[in-house]
Amino acid sequence: MTLRGARVALSARRAGRMDIAIGGGVIRSMGQVGGGRGIDCSGYLVLPGLINAHDHLEFNLFPRLGNGPYRSAGEWARDIHRSFRQSIRRVLRVPLADRLLWGGIKNLLSGVTTVCHHNPWHRLFGKHFPVRVLRAFSWGHSLEFERDLRARHARCPAARPFIFHAGEATSTVARQEMEQLDGLGLFAPNAVMVHAVGLAPRWTARARERGCNVVWCPSSNLFTLGRTLPRRVLSSGLPVALGTDSALTAQGDMLDELRVARAASHLGTERLYRMVTDIAAQVLRLKRGEGTLRPGGVADLVFFRDDGHTPADTLLASRPEAALVAGRLEFATPEFAAAWPGLPSRPPRIAVNGRTFFLRRNAPAMAAGLALAGRQVTS
Repeated sequence: MTLRGARVALSARRAGRMDIAIGGGVIRSMGQVGGGRGIDCSGYLVLPGLINAHDHLEFNLFPRLGNGPYRSAGEWARDIHRSFRQSIRRVLRVPLADRLLWGGIKNLLSGVTTVCHHNPWHRLFGKHFPVRVLRAFSWGHSLEFERDLRARHARCPAARPFIFHAGEATSTVARQEMEQLDGLGLFAPNAVMVHAVGLAPRWTARARERGCNVVWCPSSNLFTLGRTLPRRVLSSGLPVALGTDSALTAQGDMLDELRVARAASHLGTERLYRMVTDIAAQVLRLKRGEGTLRPGGVADLVFFRDDGHTPADTLLASRPEAALVAGRLEFATPEFAAAWPGLPSRPPRIAVNGRTFFLRRNAPAMAAGLALAGRQVTS
């Protein structure tokens, strides 16, 4: 399969018009590709599939729950289980497999093709799942909700990331947590700290010295804690990827998260683009070309209408028209699908906030009264 005529992202700031040959789930070549007509993708800008460094896939049918700001995530969790029991029960009546699949669809429609799911692996996460779900990592929840975080970390191979919630708190609570994490040896080269709002200057320096990484979830932090990662941490040199967390606390999908991140930090679009592409791949130690477009890399591509802007500016201002995962068309708007060969005459479809998308496989039924990360879905 050869894609022809599109502009292709080479970095956050650069794109060039070229062909992309795909086979066996990977990019075979880029440039002027001979042989055959190919698929006309003129009028589109192709970006690498985005990487969501932190999601709880099964929690994306929840509304936002809470009456914050809270001093810690633990305080938030205890409050919602007291105050929102009925809302929680209503969502948990939906079968787990359906909730996981909706979480995958949420990510896919925002251009995410790789997700780090912070909960146990599920057999559903195979080639028929709409996005890649990372498996080569170890995880624990947090000091507050994990019996022995240190033992989990000790079992994690040094070459794999160990991902855990840390610093999802403010003031004294955060300081005490950081002291405990340091004492347990969890400021480690393979440590990936999710949230890290409580990284005071001393602990930021320690994290950088030890080679730690951070996943930033700004909309979740602002909703839960009333604050998020300070600019001081973002400019410290620590590798920082972006995650959506889940609809329990976050605002929408990855594209919404990028816009919240920009408003909260005033970072440039190039840095934000990299937080969901190559920096995210670095943080998660992805080795197959995720977050880039290159020969030999995975054929995970996202298509945006080409308005002549840079890849980074396009990402922050638009929504995708289609996505390939391992060279398979996983979703497309009707306009994009019209030029794509081999689609069934009546492909599965859903409408999200009134916008129609074709999917590779049927979506589960959406239970009455529920929404997908705050968006209304019909099928």
